[in-house]
Amino acid sequence: MTRPQPGAGSAPRRGRGRPPAAERADGPGARERILEAARAEFSERGYDKTSVRGIAKAAGVDAALVHHYFGTKDEVFAAAVEVSFEPALIVPAVVGPGPEGVGERLARYFLDVWEDPATRAPLLAVIRSALTHEAAAKVLRGFVLRRLLERVARDLDVPDPRLRAELAASHMIGIAVLRYVIQVEPLASAEPEAIVALVAPTLQRYLTEE
Repeated sequence: MTRPQPGAGSAPRRGRGRPPAAERADGPGARERILEAARAEFSERGYDKTSVRGIAKAAGVDAALVHHYFGTKDEVFAAAVEVSFEPALIVPAVVGPGPEGVGERLARYFLDVWEDPATRAPLLAVIRSALTHEAAAKVLRGFVLRRLLERVARDLDVPDPRLRAELAASHMIGIAVLRYVIQVEPLASAEPEAIVALVAPTLQRYLTEE
C-alpha cells in the first residue's frame, strides 16, 4: 500500500498567524516585519519581559534572523526607537532653516512624535523601562542624546554642545514623563501648540545663545 505523500490532498499546515516559509526567509520585508514586531512587543510587554525569541515569533521569522539584522536585544530596542524619531530626517528639518526658530521647530517635532499613537507606543516603553533597566536607559542616552540632540547642537555650531543637548533633553523628557506617562493635569490635557509656545524659548536659549 502506497503511503500518501506529506501534504497530499490538503493544504500544508502552519502555525496560526505565521506567514509562508518563503515570506519568513531572509528577503525584502523581513527586516521591516521584525522592527514592527519589536515595537509592538516592547510597547506591550516592556523591555524586561520582551525577548528576541518573542520578537521573532511575532514577526514570523527565526530568532537567528533577528540576531542577523540587529544583534542583541538592546540593538533591536534601539532600532525600534529610531523608527519613531528618524534622526536622518529630523536634524535637517530642525537645523536646516538656520538658528532662528530652532527651539520652536524642535519642540513641535518632539510633540508631534509623541502625539502620534503609532510612534508614541515604543517611546512609552523606552521611558518606562529606562527608569528601572540600565540597558533601556543606555538606549535612551545613546540615541536621544548622542544621535539626535547633540547632532542638532553641533550643527548649530555653539559651545558646549553636549551640555546644551542634555539640558534640552531634560526639558523634553520631563514633559514626556509628566504628560504621557504620569498624565499630570493640566499638562496632560494642554493643547500641543500651547506647550510649544511656552517651551520653545527655553530650547532656543539652550541651543543657540553664546
